[in-house]
Amino acid sequence: MKTIVIIQARMGSTRLKGKILKPLGDSNVLGYVTRRCLQISGVQEVIVATSTLSQDDVIVTWCKENNIQYFRGSENDVLSRFVECAKEYHPNYVMRVTSDCPFVDYEMASEVVELMTNEKKEILLVDGELPRGLAVELISYQTLLRINEVGKEVRHREHVTYYAYEFANEFKSVTYKAPTNRNAPNLRITLDTEEDYEVIYKIAEHFNNPLVSSVDVIQFLNNHPEIVQLNSHIEQKPVQ
Repeated sequence: MKTIVIIQARMGSTRLKGKILKPLGDSNVLGYVTRRCLQISGVQEVIVATSTLSQDDVIVTWCKENNIQYFRGSENDVLSRFVECAKEYHPNYVMRVTSDCPFVDYEMASEVVELMTNEKKEILLVDGELPRGLAVELISYQTLLRINEVGKEVRHREHVTYYAYEFANEFKSVTYKAPTNRNAPNLRITLDTEEDYEVIYKIAEHFNNPLVSSVDVIQFLNNHPEIVQLNSHIEQKPVQ
């Protein structure tokens, strides 16, 4: 079974422009994301999928300098960007990762790939109350093609896999039971605002290790409520 990771990345974030290349540890946010994705067991390729806009040239330059594969496609029709990117690699499964999650849980993602390898379903559902910023999504390539054909709403084009979760009863799914030591729904370990950046910067500064276990990150934040408080008031942008 061939599984690829596609990391969606762009400089034009509405709340914090250029956030994915902001310094973090000995690298930057995208550096953390790609390093962690490369640790996922059972994955054959990791590709950064960005847009064709000139403002995203810096992402391509960074990928070239760091020997990371990249693809360029539509900025706003992210679903088509994923489809066109995946076509070049002929995968069985596509894992979706967003570049604003520098502590994406590669250990849990490895278990997700193993589960799908055994079950061979169309989509994977996660059962657990995870912090925002740790989870990955896994979908079959054929299902990705299917939702590209039927997902016509803006939310389907922008959020890639949204149609498959909105109409989950139309797909054969397998459920991954997240370990209880990942249950911390009050935590934001993602990057969308300056407050989020302050939190992840403190995490990176403390561990000085881009491959720190997400379990340790959760424990660190639980032990430092004053850090958690920095971005606890941030609300996720609603899906339109």
